[in-house]
Amino acid sequence: MAGTRPMLRVIDVLGEMFADLVAGRTRSPARTVIEHGDQRVLLVSPAVWEQRGVGSVKITTLTPDNPGRGLPLIHGIVALTDLATGRITALLDGAELTAVRTGAVAALATRWCTAEDADDLAVVGAGVQARSLVRAITAVRPIRTVRVHSRTRASAERFADWIRDTAPHRVDATVCATAREAVADAPIVCTATSTGADTPVLAAGWVAPGAHVNVIGGTHPDAVELDPAVLADATVIVEDRTAAREGAGEVRAALTAGLIGVDDLHELGTLVTGGLRPAGRTTVLRTVGMAIEDTAAALALHGAAGAPA
Repeated sequence: MAGTRPMLRVIDVLGEMFADLVAGRTRSPARTVIEHGDQRVLLVSPAVWEQRGVGSVKITTLTPDNPGRGLPLIHGIVALTDLATGRITALLDGAELTAVRTGAVAALATRWCTAEDADDLAVVGAGVQARSLVRAITAVRPIRTVRVHSRTRASAERFADWIRDTAPHRVDATVCATAREAVADAPIVCTATSTGADTPVLAAGWVAPGAHVNVIGGTHPDAVELDPAVLADATVIVEDRTAAREGAGEVRAALTAGLIGVDDLHELGTLVTGGLRPAGRTTVLRTVGMAIEDTAAALALHGAAGAPA
C-alpha cells in the first residue's frame, strides 16, 4: 500500500469498527493459536463486522528465526467475504495487512492522544512493522524528525534511508546508538521489535512525562518491550480488555505486580467515541491484534482499490 489517502481510510474505518466494538454492536472471536517448535506459531483469525456486511478469515504464520534466513517474520493471507452473498470478494497478503492495520491502530490512538502539531517521533525497531508505523503516524501528524534505534546498526541505517526517501514531506531521520537516546524527550514513541524476552527494551525513566507510547512488538504473551512500571502512572489503552489480559506482556506483568487493576485498562473504542480524554497524561497503547481489525482493514483497502465499501 502506498500513499497517505489509503492509510487514512484504514485509520478512519478502524475508528468506526472500534466504536461498534466498545458499544457491543460487534465482537471479535478469539483466534486459534497453534504453537509448533520454538516460538513458531500458526494462527487462524475469523471475524464478521455485521454493520458493514463483511467478514474475513486470516491465516498467519509467525517464525521468529526467519529474519536470519532473509525471510519475513510473518506470512499469511486474508480472505474478505460479503456476508449477504457469501462471496469471497478479495484475497489480501496477510503480512502486509497485518502491518498496515497495526500501524493504523497505533495512528488512531496517536490521533487522540497527542497534540495536533506533534512532529517528533521515536521508533525502536527497523522491520516491516516499523515502516508501517512511520507511514501511519506521518498520515495523522506533521512528523519532521524521526529517531531510530535497532539492534543492528545496518538495519537502522536502511530504515532511516527509507524514511527520507518515502516520507510525504521532508523528514530528518537520525540513527541513534541506544534506545534511550532515541526516545529521549520524544512526544511520540513506537516500539516494534521481535523480542521474546521479559526484560524491557525501554526502561521506565527513559520515556518523557506526557509522551504517547505505541507498544506493538513481542513474539509471545509474556514478551515485554516497555517497562511495566510506566503503566502505573499512565493512561493505558488496549483494543480489548480480555485480549490484553491474555496476550499483552506489559499488561500481564503490571496486573500481576499490582501496578494497575483491570479497571485501569481503557478500550480504544472509548477513546474514539469521546468517553476517555487523557488530558496531558502519559499514554500507552498496548496492542495484541484482533481478527475484527483485519476485517475492517481489508474492507478499507478493498474499497480504496476501487470496490464499494
